[in-house]
Amino acid sequence: MYTADKKRERILILGAAGRDFHNFNVFFRSRPQFEVVGFTAAQIPDIACRLYPPELSGGLYPAGLPIWPEDALEEIIIKCRVDRCILSYSDLSHEDVMHLAERVLATGTDFGFLGGRNTMLKSKKLVIAVCAVRTGAGKSQVVRYIADIIRQAGLKAVVVRHPMPYGDLARQEVQKFSSRADLNAADLTIEEREEYERHIDKGTVVYAGVDYQTILDQAEREADVILWDGGNNDTPFFKPDLWITVADALRPGHEISYYPGETNFLAADLIVINKANSAAEEDIITIQANASRLNPKAGVVVAGSEVTAEDPKAISGKRVLVVEDGPTITHGEMAYGAGQVAARRYNAAEIIDPRPYAVGSLKEIFSKFRHIGRVLPAMGYYPQQIRELEETINKAECDSVIIASPIDLRRLIQINKPSTYILYDLVDMDRPYLREKIEEFISKSISKSMRDSASKGD
Repeated sequence: MYTADKKRERILILGAAGRDFHNFNVFFRSRPQFEVVGFTAAQIPDIACRLYPPELSGGLYPAGLPIWPEDALEEIIIKCRVDRCILSYSDLSHEDVMHLAERVLATGTDFGFLGGRNTMLKSKKLVIAVCAVRTGAGKSQVVRYIADIIRQAGLKAVVVRHPMPYGDLARQEVQKFSSRADLNAADLTIEEREEYERHIDKGTVVYAGVDYQTILDQAEREADVILWDGGNNDTPFFKPDLWITVADALRPGHEISYYPGETNFLAADLIVINKANSAAEEDIITIQANASRLNPKAGVVVAGSEVTAEDPKAISGKRVLVVEDGPTITHGEMAYGAGQVAARRYNAAEIIDPRPYAVGSLKEIFSKFRHIGRVLPAMGYYPQQIRELEETINKAECDSVIIASPIDLRRLIQINKPSTYILYDLVDMDRPYLREKIEEFISKSISKSMRDSASKGD
């Protein structure tokens, strides 16, 4: 039975298994003036009805904290006599944020946010943060590009990824991945593997998990530069020395209409307009104009996302099933992704509609996200969903399959027809180049560090 201490402000954290846990850890966990009654969970399937474990919840919460589905929001507020709800997840339209706020306010409860001053951890090492205005804008390819530049400068970059702890939270407190064997041992979802694998293939160590102060402490011991690889369109957990925000040229206007992507857009030191090689010129100009009007201090770089097929012959003249990155296509609200771009580039005869072949939860995905085009989102948040993805692909009547998930799904599922894997990487297009901006920043930062060291030595 829940019992409330009337002297403490009762807090309910609205989350999606990431930012919510971080906000609790760094702001609420050790402050006795607050009583956190629990978390709600949204966006990600099967992350509710768990416990934030005692091993992580601290001395004020020795029994841990419940995680409820957000659908029960009003009931939880009333039952637990909540004083304030704190929104702690991302990639919501401004309209959706206000609808959520109105639900809370209608109960008489306060609604609020935590800003970077209270949630960003300070690092002893140089931090470059890569965030975005929407999920699927291309953050990770920007991070990979920057990691290569840092490596070529003779420095070591370590990537710290925005959290995706969808399993055993205590076990996932700190995760370090330096090989595919590490990924296999961690029992990850498809979405998690998508974010880690290509970094690892390029020789970059990746950290993630739940407790980001502990993660930062460990990463600092082996990195010259920490690269924050953001999730969705969330703001950084670490205070950046260089704040990069990726805008999506295929979604002009989203940089000023989604939370907290607009925060990233307004706070950025450098804005990268990605996918410009696939976008209309007027859409690029729209984003440039918004940057000039709202964040004139920021540099602006125009870049492309280069799509290549492992086996173009599996596409040319073929009827193809296109499998795209799941989060980009679902709550990222993209009708298609790199797979459809590849189908067109390599002259597929037809892109088949996957809907007639969808089974289980994938049927529900198409029903819920009506904007999806003739593509199949690579959903794999739990084992049964991975099996449903495999069955849907194998039922599809087509000549071949285009795999445009960030990882090669053939390592996780058996596909009964020819297939090809799609790679997409950042390319500089017009000056100022991103490479030049990063090289200049690193050079200036190293020079300043040397001057500071010399001054302390004196």
